[in-house]
Amino acid sequence: MPFLLAGLLIPHMEDQQTCTFSKKILDAGQKRFGAISCNICGMLYTASNPEDETQHLLFHNQFISAVKYVGWKKERILAEYPDGKIIMVLPDDPKYALKKVEEIREMVDNDLGFQQAPLMCYSRTKTLLFISNDKKVIGCLIAEHIQWGYRVIEEKVPEVSSENEKVIFERQKAWCCSTSPEPAICGISRIWVFSMMRRKKIASRMIECLR
Repeated sequence: MPFLLAGLLIPHMEDQQTCTFSKKILDAGQKRFGAISCNICGMLYTASNPEDETQHLLFHNQFISAVKYVGWKKERILAEYPDGKIIMVLPDDPKYALKKVEEIREMVDNDLGFQQAPLMCYSRTKTLLFISNDKKVIGCLIAEHIQWGYRVIEEKVPEVSSENEKVIFERQKAWCCSTSPEPAICGISRIWVFSMMRRKKIASRMIECLR
């Protein structure tokens, strides 16, 4: 039987004519190693790394609290779909609605890596939430009224061999904008979809409702 030693696969010769290869992984007792994606909050972290474990625990608890949606008596429903609905929250809505929006925004900022900062003009914002059928917030869009905007310069996606590589590129690419301002009436401050629910046109549907 072959064995793995310092990255080399050593074959065992069955006879003079044939040679079979198989790879065995030595279990040194570790339960988890490498990058792990939490199947509840979706966070990608390094197992057995104390700092990563702590960050995951903090985000996990925040995520569980933020995405829970018990329902409101008065909901401003913009659209309904087989997999959920989109509601809108405005600055003059009841305090319980605004508190939920703020909780979601903080969680979204942490997930997107945004610096915790208040919105520029909170009184002129609109927040769209995508609520799943199992009463969880799986999408959030925060829009602000603006007068000028800077067009995003599209970056070509390199040829990749798998959908996973394409997703990784989308997450890591740098966004570049034009330096010439253009008249605009609405700007999207934040748009977020739960990592395990992406590629289901949730963000596209929220943008369509905003229009």
